Amino acid sequence: MKKTLGFLLSLTLLAGPIFADDLETLRAQLAAQRKQIEELAKAIEQLETRAAAPAPKPAIQPASKIAAQPDGIGHTNPAFTNPAFTSPASTNPCDAPENGETPPYLRIGSTCLTPVAFMDATFVARDKDAGSGIGTNFGSIPYNTAATSQLSEARFSPQNSRIGFRVDGAWGGAHFIGYNEFDFLGTNPSTGLTVTNGAFMPRLRLFWVDVRKNQWEFLGGQSWSLLTPNRRGTSPLPADIFYSQAMDVNYVAGLTWTRQPGVRVVYHAAGDRVAVGIALENPDQYMGGNAGGSSITLPSALGSYGASQLDNASNIGTANPANATPSVHPDVIFKVAVDPTSRLHFEIGGVERTFKVFNSNTTGLGAQQTFTAQGGGLLFGASGELFKGFRVISTNFLSDGGGRYLFGQAPDVAVRSDGSLSPIHADGTVDGIEFTRGTWQFFAYYGGIYIGRDALLDANGTTRIGYGFAGSPNSQNRALNEITWGFVRTFWKNPRLGALSLIGQYEYMLRDPWYVAAGAPKSAHDNTVYLNLRYTLPGQAPVFK
Repeated sequence: MKKTLGFLLSLTLLAGPIFADDLETLRAQLAAQRKQIEELAKAIEQLETRAAAPAPKPAIQPASKIAAQPDGIGHTNPAFTNPAFTSPASTNPCDAPENGETPPYLRIGSTCLTPVAFMDATFVARDKDAGSGIGTNFGSIPYNTAATSQLSEARFSPQNSRIGFRVDGAWGGAHFIGYNEFDFLGTNPSTGLTVTNGAFMPRLRLFWVDVRKNQWEFLGGQSWSLLTPNRRGTSPLPADIFYSQAMDVNYVAGLTWTRQPGVRVVYHAAGDRVAVGIALENPDQYMGGNAGGSSITLPSALGSYGASQLDNASNIGTANPANATPSVHPDVIFKVAVDPTSRLHFEIGGVERTFKVFNSNTTGLGAQQTFTAQGGGLLFGASGELFKGFRVISTNFLSDGGGRYLFGQAPDVAVRSDGSLSPIHADGTVDGIEFTRGTWQFFAYYGGIYIGRDALLDANGTTRIGYGFAGSPNSQNRALNEITWGFVRTFWKNPRLGALSLIGQYEYMLRDPWYVAAGAPKSAHDNTVYLNLRYTLPGQAPVFK
């Protein structure tokens, strides 16, 4: 027993130091683990604090940091851009969760809605009382012998303000856009607009849907005509259309444009560097008389053409606003656009038109009663950024029977004494520069229209009819020429607050008739100044890649 107790005592004395060493090691390990747990808890606390903190608000950029961009509404404004079409997205950004910041568009279901709007306060002053509102009626500037040429005009207007929206989404591998835009330049029956109430009527500008899948794109609705010059590709978005930076709501003389219903199909190739499009758009058999444009002189026995078969604006445009003129088929328009780089754009296009009338005065066996004529035009142009911020633009249009597309300044056709039609030659050009530096943008353009002579004889063989004949009214213009320049100054912008800009423009307009009577003025001219304060609503469309 004593031996056993002695052995246990010896073992205990021997193990004591060993257990003591193990205990110290265990204590050190526990202390290290406790320190790691404390550090991890601090890291988690910091992450939770950051997640709970509000997102920083984007500051209004100082004027020196603002770079001008197209605003998607027409004029260059440094606030926002509407991205051009790119390849369809594999995912829909409108389905993405919010990242804690208010986005520059609104998510509604699986679509994104972007406001398209600005508010304008426009001042316009002319040295002649043309009575044309804030838009210039290029073809009806008064001669110095007219009473209105001795008076001037100066007025304010909010009519160029616009409101609308853009809807983006993706479905079945396709990117679709719905676009809507109004201004307040509609015809108003009220006679008290400037007396008691400026109740200006809204006017539909754009209302279309566009679907893009892979290389194919389809558009239907009221859009800028495919014949309108582009800044990029064949995109229907206003930021990608060239209709100048001018404040004049009728833009520049010589510009080829209209906004009308139609459908179009576009094929994109070479990585979107090439676009080939064809469109069917609303037709109109136009004999002149709209927006100050010249009108033809009809044969004495066929005055009814202007009331039922040819659009003369005063009869068809007012009494029949749905356009009651006959038509054979829609206008057929094609365009090829090439964009080798983001700084260069080239395009060529054209329009084919068919006109048809019925002469109820023709009698006798075998007499022809219907007459058909073909018309068309060729569009070609280019634009390029020669160096950063400096762009040169030229767009040109040659036509026989295409005058309607020059803002209605030239008739499409003249009428012969037997009732047959003769397409009138009409050309247009706009050439200019645009320069952007910091918060400033400057622009300058020359615009010109030439309308060909189409002198005919009436059935009696002596009375002259048609267009531009000796003794024709001085409203039958031969040439319209415009020189204009201006600026856009943006004071501030913010994607959540909008942008504030000042726009100014000077415009000199000159028109020359075909025939000048003895002692009558050989031409008419006008000087116009625009000043415009614009607030652009915040908003930017999502980017589909």
